Amino acid sequence: VHVVESGGGLVQAGGSLKLSCAASGSTFSINSMAWYRQAPGKERELVAAISSGGSTNYADSVKGRFTISRDNGKNTVFLQMNTLKPEDTAVYYCNAENIYAGIHYWGKGTLVTVSS
Repeated sequence: VHVVESGGGLVQAGGSLKLSCAASGSTFSINSMAWYRQAPGKERELVAAISSGGSTNYADSVKGRFTISRDNGKNTVFLQMNTLKPEDTAVYYCNAENIYAGIHYWGKGTLVTVSS
């Protein structure tokens, strides 16, 4: 499974960005898809996840501001980020998981920079 993110960039605080992630290959094995982020000097953290059935969960820090969605037919997941804050600055990684086999597939990441 190959995972590719897109949509990062530079935005001012209070602005919006939408990230996209496309999975290809043996995508029939994918159940959950998620976005993680890693800021400089910090550990990678879960931002939002969505199951194949559409159930979602979010980090407390992004609830009410970020929305994860998924197009199962196109094996694509999106992250709509609104009211961005400087502390949202990080490399954002897409993750696709085969929960039955416990296998994670990662993209290379896309940088989001929020200026104050």
